[in-house]
Amino acid sequence: MRRISSLLSHSFRLLTVLGLLSCFQLVAAQNSAPMEEAPRQPGPAMEHSGPAAPPSGSPEHKAAAQTGSSALLIGPGDEVEIAVYGAPDLSGHTRVSAGGNISIPLIGYVQIAGLSSSEAEGAIEAKLRQDNVLNDPQVSVYVKEYTSSGISVAGEVAKPGFYSAIGPHRLYDVLQAAGGPTDRAANKVVIAHRDEADATTLDISKDPAQMAASNIELQPGDTVVVPKAGIVYVLGEVTRPGGYVLNSTGGITVLQVVAAAGGPTHLSSAGKTRLLRRTENGFQEQAVNVKKLLRGKAQDIAVHDQDILFVPTSGVKTALNAGTLAATVGTAAIYRVPF
Repeated sequence: MRRISSLLSHSFRLLTVLGLLSCFQLVAAQNSAPMEEAPRQPGPAMEHSGPAAPPSGSPEHKAAAQTGSSALLIGPGDEVEIAVYGAPDLSGHTRVSAGGNISIPLIGYVQIAGLSSSEAEGAIEAKLRQDNVLNDPQVSVYVKEYTSSGISVAGEVAKPGFYSAIGPHRLYDVLQAAGGPTDRAANKVVIAHRDEADATTLDISKDPAQMAASNIELQPGDTVVVPKAGIVYVLGEVTRPGGYVLNSTGGITVLQVVAAAGGPTHLSSAGKTRLLRRTENGFQEQAVNVKKLLRGKAQDIAVHDQDILFVPTSGVKTALNAGTLAATVGTAAIYRVPF
């Protein structure tokens, strides 16, 4: 029993020593671990290498907002909405006078024609400070309608007129707004810029790449003119009598317009075709044997704008003179030559 008691005592001491060693190791491990980095305190902001941005609403900020954009300029007749923050009595809706002024209560007339919206805001704010009406005025100018800085579209379009420059500015967008070219339109447009003496002529092609290249951006004050194309009238005994728009740059001949008109009918006397051409002294008449042209036995003839090609009926004596033929072209259908 004494031996057993001694063994138990030694075992208890050993367990106690092992427990103390484990505690010492745990404490040492905790002390050797890296301390968690304390959160940084916000320091002073880094200095910018460039100048500080202007405060929002300042004249410098408004001017910077216009940089890189083609700002529309206010002109006589434009309709504007003036809003003065905190002063509704000074706000209102008005139209720019012929002299380029608007009238605002307490400060009278302010010249804003020739200015952009942001520049007009600055001019009104300066006037309010100058007249001691407000110490720190905040003005907003919104142009509801530009009547002086639009784009004019004229010529062979469905709806010629003056179109606001607030909307689309590209060529095809403006042409679409004007209803598109008419059947008598040439395959080109002439663009005149307000501040330039020379006009620009662009060809209108059906090729997608050329269409993209010619779809230029227009500027306020530009004028777009769609000229009228040349027309040759083919009347009489052809399948589709009417007027044929000449949009080919290489020239059109009698055979080409006769082919475009579907060719002579079986009732025609193609050998007795007449070509009437307008001159300063009236109509000049020329006999054209279309039958020989079709058989390659005669040289083809070039046609010009406003020429009239008349194919008579076979076996019938036609006494139609030039004046009678010319009177019928006003009711003729218009076709575009497909070449």
